[in-house]
Amino acid sequence: MYILMSMTKHLIDIDDDTLGAARAELGTETLKDTVNEALRLVASPRDKRVAQALDTLARVDLGNREDAWR
Repeated sequence: MYILMSMTKHLIDIDDDTLGAARAELGTETLKDTVNEALRLVASPRDKRVAQALDTLARVDLGNREDAWR
């Protein structure tokens, strides 16, 4: 499986102490790696919830929908 990633540059203010703590926790060295890894960690549970919701929808028996639009 291939995942396409796009990157956009953003100018933002980041708290230096929080960045340092995140770097230490994540084991990253660069600002870019730290921010990207933190964003991945936050987004990961959402990705799993979306995948589970889609799996649930795929299993739903919608029955006969011939009259649904009448």
